[in-house]
Amino acid sequence: MLRFLKNLTRRTPLGFLQLSHDKTRLLIAISGIAFADLLIFMQLGFQAALYNSNTRLHNALDADIVLISPQAKNLIDLRTITRRRLYQAMDVPGVADAQPLYVNIADWKIPGSGRATKILVLGFNPDRPPFKITGLDRYNSLIKLPDTVVFDQAARGNYGYAIDRVLAGETAKTEVENHKIQIAGLYEIGASFAADGTIMTSDRNFLRIFSNRRDAGGVNAGLVYLEPGADPQTVANLLKSRLPEDVQVLTHEEFIAFEKEYWSTNTAIGFVFRVGAVMGFLVGLIIVYQVLSTDVADHLGEYATFKAMGYQQTYLLGIVFEEAIILAVVGFFPGLAVSMGLYRLTRQATNLPMYMTLSRALLVLILTIVMCNLSGAIATRRLQAADPADLF
Repeated sequence: MLRFLKNLTRRTPLGFLQLSHDKTRLLIAISGIAFADLLIFMQLGFQAALYNSNTRLHNALDADIVLISPQAKNLIDLRTITRRRLYQAMDVPGVADAQPLYVNIADWKIPGSGRATKILVLGFNPDRPPFKITGLDRYNSLIKLPDTVVFDQAARGNYGYAIDRVLAGETAKTEVENHKIQIAGLYEIGASFAADGTIMTSDRNFLRIFSNRRDAGGVNAGLVYLEPGADPQTVANLLKSRLPEDVQVLTHEEFIAFEKEYWSTNTAIGFVFRVGAVMGFLVGLIIVYQVLSTDVADHLGEYATFKAMGYQQTYLLGIVFEEAIILAVVGFFPGLAVSMGLYRLTRQATNLPMYMTLSRALLVLILTIVMCNLSGAIATRRLQAADPADLF
């Protein structure tokens, strides 16, 4: 090993010297790799934001097990189950309580402007709030008042009027589904791809707002709370065996996975982000191949000379792979820096959770090295033509 390292340090860095000799070509190559990395970073960032934003409420949920309809697609399309299943669930050993959760997308008028848009409305028992959101519990008694809701101040859009009034100790009045309401409190959870924001209220207010619900006696989800020490998976299995097939039983983790699965496989947007990341990889592959292939062609005579001097084919291949690794590392960091800036701009403009993570940066770095080395492997085919006879 020491001998290998000594030989490596004494080795002339021909790959670096060849790249740095033509600075224009080197700059173009680095720019191309940075652009390819930028494409990959943005697609992976949007994909992560898609999953994270649409599971914010799921992650904040305090329930141990969730009962939903087998026809449910995602949070905004849960369908309904009969309330009777909640009472039946409470008879299962290990279950301490079961509460209803109501969810519906609604038309509402933005306070202060009157412009109509969509918002996600959630209703629950204020005596047993289901979400662990900082500051939300202070409004448990307030949302019991008729037509009173609390609003997500991190919603996407211009809600300065409503937020300022609430912070000043007043209420902001508006309409949801042509029903007059007042915003009396604020919390923060953030927007998603499914909804620009959310409002929360009591179950009674929810049913008052959506008085024309098709299934007035049904609930969108049943939230099951376990006794201390009870195992969620064990209780979930008991619920599956005792409840009819018109109910789907999910642990908290399975409920999060259920939402991710929908956006990953059942929507076009998840597919688009995956294809975008693959296209970024292919763009980088082509760019690096063109650079390395041109470099090999320009120095084919020199490679033939090395062969005539007795150098093995592996040595020549090592020069090309050295160039590939240098391009991968040097081109990665500009792509990373620009991506972090665009993440921040996107986060500020859309309120989507786009953050650079160490795991994603390492993943793209590995992909970049693989991309460049794969291009180098393709480009080295031309070295087979580096025949010493070409010198004469």
